[in-house]
Amino acid sequence: MSAMARVLVVDDDVNICELIRIYLEKEGFQVSVCYNGRQAIEVFKENTPDIVILDIMLPGMDGWQVCREIRRLSDIPIIMLSAKDETFNKVLGLEMGADDYMVKPFEPKELVARIRAVLRRFERHEDTPEQIVYPGLMINKSTYTVKINGKDVEMPPKELELLYFLASNPNKVFTREQLLENVWGFDFYGDTRTVDVHVKRLREKFEPDETRWAIKTVWGVGYKFEVK
Repeated sequence: MSAMARVLVVDDDVNICELIRIYLEKEGFQVSVCYNGRQAIEVFKENTPDIVILDIMLPGMDGWQVCREIRRLSDIPIIMLSAKDETFNKVLGLEMGADDYMVKPFEPKELVARIRAVLRRFERHEDTPEQIVYPGLMINKSTYTVKINGKDVEMPPKELELLYFLASNPNKVFTREQLLENVWGFDFYGDTRTVDVHVKRLREKFEPDETRWAIKTVWGVGYKFEVK
């Protein structure tokens, strides 16, 4: 799986890039390196990698902008790097579509473990049906589109992925921790309120008179996609 995966490392610190490159190549990964955001987008378009390791603080075009542009082009995994251990940055990155978030300095072994975990999760999701259909609802994971009663509904990547995951498991209850693990990745140590916020935003996009399906709160446990 990840033994020959192509990794794009984007960081303006040459020493960090070299350290990551050497370590990942020893682990069998193919590594490309970029030192600024605009170059990263060009390289990404020319030869799409299997995963991107993306620093937030970049000259010209920062990591947030790069993440947003990559998500416009593809749903391949992104692990963001930052020198700031702040929940706000973690949540922002994950809401923009990043799959994981690491704080500098970090152990190279941990980075390798996270890369492999994210790739496994991505491959597992790739094996699921690209499109899920319920009466009045269509979720397409391949094109990242949602239709409710035939109308296109705009959703950020993580909202769509949360809805897709729940709808893939109708009437099954998941704790907030399980949703963080399956949608955001088990390495995300963020506040479980992140799940509550995303569920609230999803519900606001549903038709108020919809009775055939809904995301239901199971008090004291978590959430489920209830189908009647």
